[in-house]
Amino acid sequence: MAYVREAAQSAVIPSINPATLEEIGRVPLMSETEVESAVFRALKACQTWGRMPLAERAEHLRQANDYMLDHADELIETISKEQGKPRIEALVADLFTVADLIAYWSKKAEEVLQPQDIPLHFLPFPKVKRSRLVYEPLGVVAVISPWNFPFALPMSGIVFALLTGNTVVFKPASDVPLVAQKIHEILTRGGNLPEGALEMVTTSGATAQRVLCRPPIKKVVFTGSTEVGKRIMEACGRHLIPVVLELGGKDPMVVLDDVDLDLAARGAVWGAFTNCGQVCASIERVYVHKKIAQPFIEKVVAETKKMRVGAYTSNQVEMGPMVSEGQRQTVEDHVKDAVAKGAKILHGGRRPEGKGYFYEPTVLTDVNHGMKCIREETFGPLLPIMTFETEDEAVTLANDSNYGLTASVWGKDRKRAEAVAARIDAGTVCVNDHAYTYGLTDTPWQGMKESGLGASHSRIGMMEFVYPKHLHLDYLPNWIRTRPWWYPYDAKKFAIFKNGMQLLFRRGARHRLSALGRVVGALSGKA
Repeated sequence: MAYVREAAQSAVIPSINPATLEEIGRVPLMSETEVESAVFRALKACQTWGRMPLAERAEHLRQANDYMLDHADELIETISKEQGKPRIEALVADLFTVADLIAYWSKKAEEVLQPQDIPLHFLPFPKVKRSRLVYEPLGVVAVISPWNFPFALPMSGIVFALLTGNTVVFKPASDVPLVAQKIHEILTRGGNLPEGALEMVTTSGATAQRVLCRPPIKKVVFTGSTEVGKRIMEACGRHLIPVVLELGGKDPMVVLDDVDLDLAARGAVWGAFTNCGQVCASIERVYVHKKIAQPFIEKVVAETKKMRVGAYTSNQVEMGPMVSEGQRQTVEDHVKDAVAKGAKILHGGRRPEGKGYFYEPTVLTDVNHGMKCIREETFGPLLPIMTFETEDEAVTLANDSNYGLTASVWGKDRKRAEAVAARIDAGTVCVNDHAYTYGLTDTPWQGMKESGLGASHSRIGMMEFVYPKHLHLDYLPNWIRTRPWWYPYDAKKFAIFKNGMQLLFRRGARHRLSALGRVVGALSGKA
């Protein structure tokens, strides 16, 4: 998401088909005043939506899910046409994930958000004092989303925020405004949300930073680049607004010498080139054992050559265009830098002739950690391959990155692969698969290092949207008019607490028996 100078109120955001470069629609670019009005409508709606029973909120979302499923073909068409990905990827990665998210968590949320008693171990409190956690909505949550999964990524935050009783201000990426309109339609018309529960703002990044990173916003959920994420966090930090940040990745694939070569080669090609490589969790670095490097590389190149690249209009297409010229230029820059420093292009490395932001799926070898393609996030169809000789070396190489979103280890001996996976610094590490776990909505999606803060999906992700309030309840009889720790203070009270501490926490029967005697003496006034 690029921050741009504020445009005039009459300006629009055009939607461009990245395969044909044709304009397919436009939405108004909202002014700062309009965005502020949306925030305050959401704030007003907190009073009704947040107090609505969870079962009723869940029913609104289930209705939205039914509406989405009824209009699935239309939605797939919009996603593929505006973002460029093949239809099957729009279906599986975007719609299927959201359908499962709503269907599962609209039922599971009640269990997760149930008030929980906290057992008090400190005598005599279990009898006379009780504690409980209750989960309350935060208020207005801002969801700022990217363009690469324009439906699944924003919906993940929006659904959990709404389900837990928050209202939402949703700022989509400027490359995919038509998909964003579909999200708003599905939830407001299909889900019949009350006015203000979901506000969509199509505005510039600069306006979003100014308005959505200050009160009355209570939390910001941002998915995008690490650079922009840091700016979001800095702006929110001025007001102590918490953030969930799902940022960049430079995800490694470690291929052990006992691997199933066919499986690993096919997994590498899909993991690197799905969604044209525009995935924060795509494979951007491969480390393969030297002993099997040659046959593995040959199979990777053979699989890459089979790939069918083109517009989404054919269901046989496996890779579409990049979303913009800027993204394509980043890939070209990384390839150029690598070749200048000694890398070899085994396949691809060019933009094909004709319209659209297409770039060939590209395989590089003879790469090293001094190259941009290994150090920086490429976010495109580029697969650099290195070799290693020992597992220790592989782990060191995999961890030599500022990022830590996902990773994968591949080998037939699952215990061995799991042991290597346990040593890799990443929020999710897969064995013999890669990247797909965002679709497992009961597992957390989270990053380490500069890949982010907080989590989405799972119980952990749901807790991001509530405040766990502690209620402490007193069950002492009303006729007891004081508490031991209240005034007045005196020497007797000091002696009772001091020796009571020894009695409760001192190890050794002799010491505790002695402390008991002193407590009894203090209570009787003899000490």
